[in-house]
Amino acid sequence: MMYSDSVLTSILKRTKTIAVVGVSMNPVRPSYYVARYLSLKGYKVIPVNPGHAGKTLFGYSVRSTLADIEEPVDMVDIFRRSEAVPPIVDDALDVLPDLRTIWMQIGVEHQQAAEIARTRGVDVVMNRCPKIEYQRLFGELRMAGFNTGIISSKL
Repeated sequence: MMYSDSVLTSILKRTKTIAVVGVSMNPVRPSYYVARYLSLKGYKVIPVNPGHAGKTLFGYSVRSTLADIEEPVDMVDIFRRSEAVPPIVDDALDVLPDLRTIWMQIGVEHQQAAEIARTRGVDVVMNRCPKIEYQRLFGELRMAGFNTGIISSKL
């Protein structure tokens, strides 16, 4: 899937609150350090994992399901296998009235669930990582020696 830099930038700039479904409490797991990174960048990150419900992560109580979230959520970031995506998308569409984006992590894709979300006016990004895209689009990968293809006057 191809997503223009302008679309990804727009999504990342407008997003304030992210529910991370499948987040781990283990700091060496990608779901943990992606969620932590996003929280350090100023996003409100609400962890969702039924196995850790009630614990605290990044200053927020881990929720069992998306239905347990009472505050507005702009984006749902999915750290689950592709076959687990449809019920997550259905739940998100049913219980998160302010939802604007479904983001599926690297290796996670589900075309049918994506189409359902798009028909409801929700943007969908598949097989991408918001941490990597944030770093690439806002100049942080360049500092690590990666050619991001983004021309900027920032040093």
